[in-house]
Formats: sequence, C-alpha cells, structure tokens
Amino acid sequence: MAAYEIVIGLEVHVQLATASKLFCSCPTTFGQPANANVCEVCAGMPGALPVPNREAVHYAALVGLATSCTVHRRSVFARKNYFYPDLPAGYQISQFELPICEHGHLDVEADGRTCRIGITRIHMENDAGKNIHAQGENLSYVDLNRAGTPLVEIVSEPDMRSSAQAVAYLRALYGIVTYLGVCDGNMEEGSFRCDANVSLRPVGQAAFGTRTELKNLNSFRNVQRAIEYEVARQQDVLDEGGSVVQETRLYDAAKNCTASMRSKEEAHDYRYFPDPDILPVEIAEEELERWRASLPELPQARARRFAAMTGLPEAEVEVLVQGRGLADFFEAAAQEADPRKVANFILGPLLRECHARNRNPAETAGWAMKPAALAQLVSMVDKGAISAKIANDIFGELFASGAMPEAYVREKGLGQISDAGALETAVDKVLAENPSEVAAYRGGKTKLISFFVGQIMRATKGKANPALVNELLAKKLQ
Repeated sequence: MAAYEIVIGLEVHVQLATASKLFCSCPTTFGQPANANVCEVCAGMPGALPVPNREAVHYAALVGLATSCTVHRRSVFARKNYFYPDLPAGYQISQFELPICEHGHLDVEADGRTCRIGITRIHMENDAGKNIHAQGENLSYVDLNRAGTPLVEIVSEPDMRSSAQAVAYLRALYGIVTYLGVCDGNMEEGSFRCDANVSLRPVGQAAFGTRTELKNLNSFRNVQRAIEYEVARQQDVLDEGGSVVQETRLYDAAKNCTASMRSKEEAHDYRYFPDPDILPVEIAEEELERWRASLPELPQARARRFAAMTGLPEAEVEVLVQGRGLADFFEAAAQEADPRKVANFILGPLLRECHARNRNPAETAGWAMKPAALAQLVSMVDKGAISAKIANDIFGELFASGAMPEAYVREKGLGQISDAGALETAVDKVLAENPSEVAAYRGGKTKLISFFVGQIMRATKGKANPALVNELLAKKLQ
C-alpha cells in the first residue's frame, strides 16, 4: 500500500445577515411561504436591473479585513453562466477576475501544531433558489425565496493536510463571521456551509492529485466524516491501480458515504464575463479605514486573553469564546468575581441548563439570568455564604427565573451553616452512627473522610460549611 499525502481546500459559503437581498429590496427572512419574497429582479425577469446592496459590500469587506486579506477598493461583478431550475436568470451574479478580497490567511491549531491556511479570495455572489421534489409525484417545485440572498464565498488555498485541520479552519471562520455579526451562523438553515475539495498524492510528489468536490456540507461533524470517507475511498481506488475521476460528489450523512453527483466543471465552462448591468464597486479609502477600526476583538485573540485570565486549558477556553454572546457574558461576570470560578460555573451548570432547555449558549440576549447574578453566586460560594452544592442545586432556578442569588437564598433559608456548635452536633451524630468506619479510618483508611463529609452534608441538606466540617472531623477522628 502506497503512502499518500492528503490535500484539502475548502470553499465556504457564508450567507450575509442583511435585511434585503443582494440586488433588490426583497427580504431575506427564512421560513416564509414559498415564493413570498420574490420580485422581478430575483426572479430573473428580462429588463429588471440589479442594484448592489451597500451593507453586503460592507460585510464582505469586514470578513476580508478580519482574515488578513487585501480588500480591493475596486471590484467587479460577473455573470457565471449555468442552468438550474432554481436559477431563474440562467446565470449567477458572482465575482471572478476582480473579487472584493484576496490573499489572506488564518492560523489554526490542529494535529498538535499551528497551521497557516491561505485564503485565495473572498467574493460576493447571489444564492440560487430551492428545488422541492414532491413525494410520490413526477414533478418538482421551485421556491425562489432564497434566490438573490447575499453570500460571500471564502476560497482557501489547498493547504490542509487532514480532516482535523479542515474542521479547525472552518470553526475559526465560523467564529469570525458570527463575532462580526455578518452571519447568523445557523448551519441547519444553510447560513454557513462549505464544499470540500479533496485529493491524494504520493508522499514527496509535488504535483497535486485529481480532486473531487464534496458539496454542501453543513455541520462540522459532517465535514470531518465526509473528508475521512472520501480519503479512504480515493486511497482504495489508487491502491487498486485505478484513477480518481474529477467530479462533484454528495455526502450521505445517514449512510456515511459519498456518491457521484456530476462531473466537475472548470472556470472556463461557466463563460464568466463582467455583468453589463452593474457598475464596478468602488470603496473610498476613508470608508475602508472606518470599517477596519470597527473590527471587534476576534475569537482567537479573545481566547488568548481568557486563557491568561483563567489559567484554563485551551479546549475549555475555546468553549467560552465559541459565541460572542457567551464570551461577553463571561467577561461581564468576571469583572465582579473570580474569573476562573466564573468560567467553571459557565462550563458546568450553565451549559448543563442550556442543553437541558435546548438553548443556544451563544444566544444570551434572551436569558433571564444576567452576568451580575452569576458573579453574585460565585462570590457567595467564595465567602462561605452558601456551599458549592447548594449553588449547583439552585442554579437551574436562578437561570430560569433571573432571581438574584442573595435574595433567593435568604427567601428559601438556604444559607450555609458555619456555626461550629451546630455542626459539631451533626459531626458527633454521624461518627456515633458509623463506628466501624471510624475504626477503619483510624486504622489507616483515611479516604473514608469523604464518606463522613457526605453523611454530614446529607444530614444538613447540603448547608454545612465544608471547610468547617473537615476541620471538625480532623480533630475528632484523631
């Protein structure tokens, strides 16, 4: 079996979060009745003239600035000619020779090292509509609500050498576009999806092998699984003396396999030419500098700062910065309480509640709990006002109601017992009820200390001060 090097390049399609489509005023609202958001322009009617969306240009430039691209002050829209039933004009308006952004990169951590992934270009284009194939009927329907929706396509260099690198790059891009607010990041609705170009070449060979394109992958897990399947498939073909065919393939997540869709087109097949109905896009230098100055702190920079604040491992910090809303929530709470302890509450009880309630951790705007409440809860545990167990037990109610912890604990009578006399009585009772465990502890089985602590916490309904309990046990067990 020959040794092969994997070569991967990604074409990522990002739906821009503008209120209207790329070349008309139709709304981009998802989930509307079929063909509700359609006008003469997005329906491709003869004589209808497209007008570029200024905010879409702004958003595309922000993505380029955030990925170290050169943002061209002059770019040109082109017609990409091909026919599909859901592309009513018979061509897609895209960019070819003069895209808005070129020559950027992202540095990502994968396979135990930092990998620099080049970005060839970022260009704007309008999306196609959607074909709906009727079950049990020999016909298909076309919904043009999505036709004309603004996209940017981010085309990488073929710099990735494993599925892990591809997913790390994709996650980094996802973080950038959602932090910038230029994309809602809803992968189920197709707001963020990618095509993966995969090929193999013998180790040491300079020339690339024949690639296949895996189309419309819309989850990080599916990207990884699809690439790994395709790598194994191509390796089997090559090992058996065959040749990989350049084609577009679809990934079936249920069967975990890829299947041929069509032969892969080259750029010349699309007969690109500048769109005669759209003037070149011109960006003033002053406007470009304003956009550059407006860039927020991006996920990678924020992760480095959070790691320094908390001392947490990289994997846990990445969870904190996965969405701008959650990162903002953490940062606000960490200004009023110990950052590491705040982070631990977020990574534990808070994410648990989000999962149980089917809430997106990145979308914090609708939460009843506010950062000040989490900070107060952390401070109460720090000061011994309540035990960590009580804090964990009441977290769900605090998260759902938005109540401030001090008032809630006072109302429910959950304050921590820190009176030595009251606790001594509980300690004596537990030791008297468990003479064999006491003897075993004094015989050298010191791990039984956790047993005694657990019994006392149970007897006091979790309200005993753990530090004081341990101190009293240490004295009495000697």
